[in-house]
Parts: sequence; C-alpha cells; structure tokens
Amino acid sequence: MTQGGAGSTGHTAEEDKGGLRTALAGLTTRGRSFLAAGVAAAICAYVLGQSDLLRVGLLLAVLPLVCATVLYRTRYRVAGSRRLSPGRVPAGSEARVHLRMDNVSRLPTGLLMLQDRVPYVLGPRPRFVLDRVEAGGRREVSYRVRSDLRGRYPLGPLQLRLTDPFGMCELTRSFSTYDTLTVIPRVEALPPVRLTGEVKGYGDGRQRSLALAGEDDIIPRGYRYGDDLRRVHWRLTARYGELMVRREEQPQRSRCTVLLDTRGIAFQGAGPDSAFEWAVSGTASTLVHMLERGFSVRLLTDTGSSVPGEGADGFAGASQESADAAGMMMDTLAVIDHSDGTGLSRAYDVLRGGNEGLLIAFLGDLDEEQATVLGKMRQRSGGAVAFLLDSETWVREPADAPGALDSSEDRLRMLREAGWTAVTVPRGAGLADLWREADRQRTQVASTGTSAGGDGS
Repeated sequence: MTQGGAGSTGHTAEEDKGGLRTALAGLTTRGRSFLAAGVAAAICAYVLGQSDLLRVGLLLAVLPLVCATVLYRTRYRVAGSRRLSPGRVPAGSEARVHLRMDNVSRLPTGLLMLQDRVPYVLGPRPRFVLDRVEAGGRREVSYRVRSDLRGRYPLGPLQLRLTDPFGMCELTRSFSTYDTLTVIPRVEALPPVRLTGEVKGYGDGRQRSLALAGEDDIIPRGYRYGDDLRRVHWRLTARYGELMVRREEQPQRSRCTVLLDTRGIAFQGAGPDSAFEWAVSGTASTLVHMLERGFSVRLLTDTGSSVPGEGADGFAGASQESADAAGMMMDTLAVIDHSDGTGLSRAYDVLRGGNEGLLIAFLGDLDEEQATVLGKMRQRSGGAVAFLLDSETWVREPADAPGALDSSEDRLRMLREAGWTAVTVPRGAGLADLWREADRQRTQVASTGTSAGGDGS
C-alpha cells in the first residue's frame, strides 16, 4: 500500500510483520468466538465419541484461521493521498481534508475501514467505511477540522483496516507520511486611516524619489518610443546630440516594523481569550493591513528576532516574494510563545541602526526601565503607536508583576511624553476601534501641536 501527501507521488506503507501470529492477533470478537466454539466442540466430540460433532467443531475452528491466513497473504496495492483546503487557516475557522484511495492492483479489495490520525484539538478522529473497491477504482471522502488554538498540527499517518467477508479478522496497515495544518492567529480587518511616519506623496505607502541630487546631476537615458516629450532634457540633448530624457521616478515603499512583546512576565493568563493571544492576533492583523496599504513590513519580537529577516534590510518589500514573506510571518505567529526575556533592549538594538519608518508595538506590562527603552525606540522611528494590554482587566485579580507601574495611566503618560501614540487595551476590546482611537489621538495632538512626536495609525 502506498500513500502520497499533497502534491507527492507516494511512499511505501509500513508492512506488518509476524506471520501467522500477526494474523491471529487480528481476529475479531466473532472470529475468536468461532475459534473457541470449534475447539470446545472438538473436545466434547472426542470425549463423547461423536464424529458429527467433531466435524462441526473443526469447521468452526478452521473458518476463522482460513480467513486470517487468506487476509494476511492477500497483498492489496492501495494508493492514498491527502489534500488540505486550505493548508493555512485562521484560528476558529474550518479546513477540509480530502482523502482519496486508489486500488492500483488487479484484484478488488474487500471492505476497507479508513482512519486518519488527527490531534484532539482539531476534533474527533475521522473514520470511514469503504465498500469493495474494484480493480483500478477510486474512492474519495473528506472531513472537516477546526481549532481555536493557533499552532502547527500533524495530520496522519493514514490507517487502513482490512476485513474478510465474514468479519472474522481485521488487519491494520499504516502509511508513513503525514501533512501539516497551520492554524494562524485571527486577523481582523482594520479601517484605512492616515499614518504618520509613512512617506508622503505617492500612494499610501510609497514616495517619489529621484536618483539625483540636482538638475545638473540628473542621470539621463536615451529617448524611447512612447516617452513623454515633457520629460525631454533639452540641455543634455544639445550636449549629446540626441534626445535625452530624465530618469523615471522610482517608487519607494514606506517601512513599518511591528513589535510584539512576548515576555512571559509581561502577560497574565493563558488560553484563546488571554491577553497574549489578543496581542498575537493584533500583530497579525496589523501586518496584513500594512501590507495591503503598500508598506514594506517586518515582524520584530523582544528577543531581537526579525521576520522575514532577509531581503532589503529585513523587510518584506514590493517583490514577488512578498506573499511568501507574509506567509512566513503568519507561520511564525502561529507557533510563537512566551520568551524568557525580561526586557526590550534586544529589540532596541535592532532599531537603533537608523530611522525605521513607522513602529507599531503590542506590549504587556511595563516597568519604568522598559518604558525608558521604548522612549529611545521612538527616537529611531518616524512614527510610533503602542497598544498596551492592561493585565489588571484581563485577569480577575490585579497583576503583581515586580517593578510594574502603579497604573496603566502612568505607563500611557510616560510613553506619550516620549512621543508615542499610546492606547490601553481593555479586556474584550476590538482592534478596529482601538485603531480609530489611535488615529483620533494623533489628529488631536497634531491640531493642538502639544507634542511633536504624536503619531497615528
């Protein structure tokens, strides 16, 4: 028997070994009952001297043994494949798993019982009964899986249980391959608002920039059919004796870094409704939203790790690989967990190299030292927005984290004085509403002019 994963050609299944002992171990309750009844009848016939009863006993005892032997020696060639639709699904959404069994042998199969192994968080283990599959025939079945917890979950290996027509024996054959379902955080649609920290002028996340320092430093090129005559540079045309045009303006994408605080000491509680899971979901929503707005984005954690980490300074830019980079960031968030760190200094070391554009942070409990580090981060960004999860509203009892500020107002005040647009996140709040609140704060600060570092989202 063979099994192929999604998009693969197939692999040889594990063969059960052990000869007759393996076959006898596969006897069903009916088969064992027949065998026991046959042995008992044979003993009684020997004691009582009844030859007819002996023949009946031998028939009852031999029938399950013959079925087990024939079933064990029958070599069906069955190919199986599994296809996930989709292979990456948000938490709380369903994915469908399609199974296909092909009988590639010249003999029809008997009754097949198909079972796929799935983690308990995805639901009950699916089981299917397939009728006799003719030679060269195919059977397709499907089932649904769903998880409220993000993560990567293996599906498989696939198991087939073979049975004889009399139901005397069952043998199990297991395939060796499996597939992986990735459950990513929930993504919430965010309203489009004007962002400070983005480059002005050309689209939401783009700017126009000439690759020249002045009129005399223009790098020209020859005229091409279809070029706008208004871009002809007459001075250089006279110098070179042919039509020369100014270099086309090159679009550049604004940058956005999304910082996720994963410190274990910064969050209280666990489970899909915990503050940390809200922060992970908010990070995923922000990354998707900023990519849709045309930004070059990256994911940064308190440990200093950056995703995608390759390409143009570690950002996912305007290339064909941007979709792959977005998938990489979603896969990272699917399995991200609490870190053992106590501060945000490693993240600051990544940002201190220069102006990194817009900075959006999802933070847990802060002490005064970490609030100071965040103030330094603000100096390295064109705009900064912080969402602070108030742990006192996310757990029943107030958090007793050592060194924590007296109240969420103190944390907000320190960040706002450093130039952040800071919004506290109460339990059960929607990111879209907080997104608009941050924009209102930015607009208010910009209109009053009370803070030069005010930002929006």
